[in-house]
Amino acid sequence: MFDLIIKNGTCFTPNGRQQLDIGIQQGKITALAPTLAEQQSNQTIDAQNLHVLPGVIDSQVHFREPGNEHKEDLATGTMAAALGGVTAIFEMPNTNPATTSVAALNDKLQRAEGRAWCDYAFFIGGTPEDSNWHQLESLPGCSGIKIFMGSSTGNLLVEQDDAIRAILQRSQRRCAVHCEDEPRLRERKHIAEEGQHPRFHPEWRDIETAFLATQRLLKIARECHHPVHVLHVTTAKEMALLAQNKDIATVEVTPQHLTLTDSAYEEIGTFAQMNPPIRSETQQIALWEAVANGTVDVVGSDHAPHTREEKSKPYPESPAGMPGVQTLVPIMLNHVNNGKLTLERFVDLTASGPARIYNIANKGRIALGYDADFTIVDMQKRVVIDNDWIVSKCAWTPYHGMSVQGWPLHTIIRGNTVMLDGELQSQPIGEAVRFIGIV
Repeated sequence: MFDLIIKNGTCFTPNGRQQLDIGIQQGKITALAPTLAEQQSNQTIDAQNLHVLPGVIDSQVHFREPGNEHKEDLATGTMAAALGGVTAIFEMPNTNPATTSVAALNDKLQRAEGRAWCDYAFFIGGTPEDSNWHQLESLPGCSGIKIFMGSSTGNLLVEQDDAIRAILQRSQRRCAVHCEDEPRLRERKHIAEEGQHPRFHPEWRDIETAFLATQRLLKIARECHHPVHVLHVTTAKEMALLAQNKDIATVEVTPQHLTLTDSAYEEIGTFAQMNPPIRSETQQIALWEAVANGTVDVVGSDHAPHTREEKSKPYPESPAGMPGVQTLVPIMLNHVNNGKLTLERFVDLTASGPARIYNIANKGRIALGYDADFTIVDMQKRVVIDNDWIVSKCAWTPYHGMSVQGWPLHTIIRGNTVMLDGELQSQPIGEAVRFIGIV
C-alpha cells in the first residue's frame, strides 16, 4: 500500500524524460514503474499531460524574520514558495538581529517549526570579526556561510580581503558570496544621489563594481583552496572570468536578471531596483549565453521584498530588492517555452544544481530512496501574472501584467500534497533540510 501514487506523468529522472508512475511511502520514493495501476494507494494524483519535475529548490531568499516582519515572515514567505511550486528554500542571514550565532540560528529554526509551508535551511552571516563560523556551519539546518562583499540590505559587510580570507580558511563548506566592491560603491554613491532616478542605479553599481569584487574573491578562494558560490551574477565580464575558474567557483543567476532589462527603470521605477542592478540587454544576452554553455549552475530568486510604501520612496532613499520566490517557476517555464533553455536544463538549475553545490541529502532528483519532492507543471497553461496572486506580504511583483506559458499546478513535499490545482492544502509541514556530513 502506497501513501501516494503519481500516475501518467512525464517524469524527469536521472535517465531523462520517462513516462512513469511514482509510488511514495513515508515521504520517500519507493517505486518507479511504467505503471502502478494494480497497486493500492491512499491518494492518487493523475499527471496526464503534465510534467513531474524534481522539487524546485530556491537557494537564495530573504524572508525578513526576525526584525522586519512587516515586509515578510517565514510563514508568508514559505507559503509563497509552495504556491509557486518551490519545495525548499535557503534563507539569508541579513535579518535583525543578523544570523551570526548559535542562538540566532536556533531562533530561526524554532520560528519555522510548524509555520513553514516548505522545507528550509538558513545561512550564517560572515562577519569581519573572528567568530566560530566553522562550528556554526556544521549545525543542522544551516546551509553554509553567506558573505556580503558589498553593502546591501542589513548591516552584514565583509569588505577587506584579510577578513574574507579568514572565513574561507576556516570554513568547511562552500561559501555563498554577494560580489560588489564596497570601496567603489562608496566612491561612486554620488552618482545615485545626484541622479535621483533609478536609471542611475546600474551606473552607480556598475559593471566594474561587480567585476572587481568577483576577481578579488576568486583570487582569495584559489589561495585558500576553498570553493565559493557567486550569487546573482549580472555581467558578461564576470561570466567570462568565472568560466575560467569553474574548479573553484559555482555561479547563480536570477530570473529577474534573465527577464528584465534597464528599460524597467522607466516602466516601474524603483520597483526594478535591486542589488546587483538590472542591467542592459547586452549584459542579459551574456547571462543567457552562460546558461547555455554551462557556466551557470543555479537559478535562485533572491526574493527580497519591501512594502509598496518603502519602494515608492524617491531614489536613492528607496530600498533595493524585489519579491521572486513565487514567480521563479512560472517565469523560468515561460523562458523554456520561448526556447531560451530546455526543461532538462531548468531541472538542473533548480534541483540538481542546488543539491550538488550544497551537498543536500536526498533531494534534487527523482530516484528511489530520495525525498518525494515534486513540482508538477502544466507547460501549456497560460496565465497573466497579477499582484492579486502574490501571497507574499509585500503583495506586488515586478511581473504584474506579464503573460506566461507554463505554470506550477501541484507542489508535493516529502509525499505531502502542499498545493493541489493551484490551491494550498492542509497545514504547514516544512522541515529543516538535511546536508550530507551533517547529522
